[in-house]
Amino acid sequence: MSSISMFRRARTPAPGHARVGIIDIGSNSIRLVIYDGPARIPAALFNEKVMAGLGKGVSRDGMLDAEAVERALSTLARFRRLAEQMGVPQPRTVATAAVREASNGQQFIDRVLDLGLPVEILSGHDEARMAGMGVIASIPQANGIVGDLGGGSLELARVVDGEVRETSSFPLGVLRIDAVKAKGPRALRNLVARTLEENGWTGKGAGLPFYMVGGSWRSLARLDMHLTGYPLPIVHHYWMPPENAQHLVRVLAHLDRKRLRDVVGLSGARIPTLSHAALLLSHVARRLGSSELIVSAYGLREGLLFDDLSEYQRAQDPLIASTREEGARQGRFPEHGDLLDRWLAPLFASESPADTRIRHATCLLADVGWRAHPEFRAERGIETALHGNWVGIDSRGRGMMAHALWTSFGGQGVVPVISGICSPSEIVAAERWGLALRLGQRFSGGVADALAGSRLSIGGGALELHAERDNAILYGEAVERRHKALAVAFGLPARLILG
Repeated sequence: MSSISMFRRARTPAPGHARVGIIDIGSNSIRLVIYDGPARIPAALFNEKVMAGLGKGVSRDGMLDAEAVERALSTLARFRRLAEQMGVPQPRTVATAAVREASNGQQFIDRVLDLGLPVEILSGHDEARMAGMGVIASIPQANGIVGDLGGGSLELARVVDGEVRETSSFPLGVLRIDAVKAKGPRALRNLVARTLEENGWTGKGAGLPFYMVGGSWRSLARLDMHLTGYPLPIVHHYWMPPENAQHLVRVLAHLDRKRLRDVVGLSGARIPTLSHAALLLSHVARRLGSSELIVSAYGLREGLLFDDLSEYQRAQDPLIASTREEGARQGRFPEHGDLLDRWLAPLFASESPADTRIRHATCLLADVGWRAHPEFRAERGIETALHGNWVGIDSRGRGMMAHALWTSFGGQGVVPVISGICSPSEIVAAERWGLALRLGQRFSGGVADALAGSRLSIGGGALELHAERDNAILYGEAVERRHKALAVAFGLPARLILG
């Protein structure tokens, strides 16, 4: 079936808190995701994948394999029923390379339609663009090349300034690699080199990050995390130097399946094609000239959602939007996080914009521990920051948020996982945030009036708390202790100024 370059679909409902669902019929897997929550950064309420392997037949004889088709149809019937029961009677259903290219692709689409699921066929350029949009949705500052590896194809997209620029799609999916390698030991390397050169991609990523999208490359990242003893098992925004790709090729040549099954989070269904994914990553990153490899857990599906948003919604910071939502859900006073951020900001006027942003997100989470048992509030703060489903933040940012919240809830010392992902200077900065939050929470009692009628500053050789005289009574012993602790963290004495 010929490629279709335009979308055949109805737009999703107006963005909001309504649930939406996407069924992604890929060459290797079929996945249903039901999303719920704020439109800018909805959470996955339900996520299930089945390795149907539709693309195996296409790479062999140009047709969808009969057994794979039946497995796919059974999966899609289940997914439709689940989506309906979850309040999404018409999940958006898209298909990519295998269905797009198969000679019997239209017959398959007709059978899916009989299940009540109209299918949108995405062209290769559509796939590339949506993968790029997914990366932008979760890493707004992304500036580099996005590579989305599926079973049937590899898509490349140039992203910069919140836009997707050039896009390409190549028949280099993991299910096609066996046939290429059968032509000789250098066949894949030569094919990648020729394909990228002929399409103008050679060297286009020089000095730029390469953003890895797709389950096969996420699995490679999990293996790398396992090999390096990485302390935080969150694959999104995981960073690797480009030479790690070739290292993984060598490692996979000697690791058996049993040892691979010990890797946390590594899907057993991905193991057979893992070495192909590593080899392809190594060749592509080298030909592009990539400076680093960064994993994105967001891709085509999230790109489809992001593409439906208004310009205003797209401009929202996903980290701030999601932490504000979480703070409002778990905290006592919805506006308190933003007030705290403005209140303590004068102490940190010289920090970088990146740290200012992370500090703001931390303030929005400042009240998440109040429902926990008092003995475990500090642990709740760490858990929220480290393990929350945040995007737009790397492990170093998570670590700083976690240490600040740990400190603000009375935690002592540095938790080992944080020292494994943050530098000493970052830990010092985060501790100061936490102590400032601790002071603000005690002084204000969590309400607005005290913060609105006071301010912090550094001046006259001291860390000063300026308060209206009417609020002098709020400066009790506990507040004074926290004021002094914060001042000590800055190497200064504490001073109260009334008036």
